[in-house]
Amino acid sequence: MSLIPFQRGWFLEPWGDIDRFFGEWPEIKTAEFIPPMDVYEKKDKVIIETPIAGIDPGKVDISIEDNVLTIKGKSEKKSEVEEKSYYRQEVKYGSFYRAVSLPTKVKSDKAKANYGDGVLKIEIPKAPEVKSTKKVEIAVKGKK
Repeated sequence: MSLIPFQRGWFLEPWGDIDRFFGEWPEIKTAEFIPPMDVYEKKDKVIIETPIAGIDPGKVDISIEDNVLTIKGKSEKKSEVEEKSYYRQEVKYGSFYRAVSLPTKVKSDKAKANYGDGVLKIEIPKAPEVKSTKKVEIAVKGKK
């Protein structure tokens, strides 16, 4: 069995010049790849793990706003060979972006992130739940 060299866009060949029928497609700014993410909780914290092997952790931006965790960064391809005849190209390079709603209220100012063995691990302490123990009576206004 012989291998067939990789060609980008081969699946569009049956449709030929698709822009001729639909006009130009708008340019959409999206992430090049989306790293998988595990989100789980322990008794007193929420933990997020995502593999970002090969990415400089100093160039990864992590933020929490309105209980939504956002992770973004960029993976740069460093290769000495400019032209390659690929048989398969699966390694993703470029920008990535993930935003996930956290399952519970957290103390975002106490979040910590560690990077090791290609995995980014973020630990965020849970915020105490606010429970109303005081009974409040509400009067209804209106006409009879």
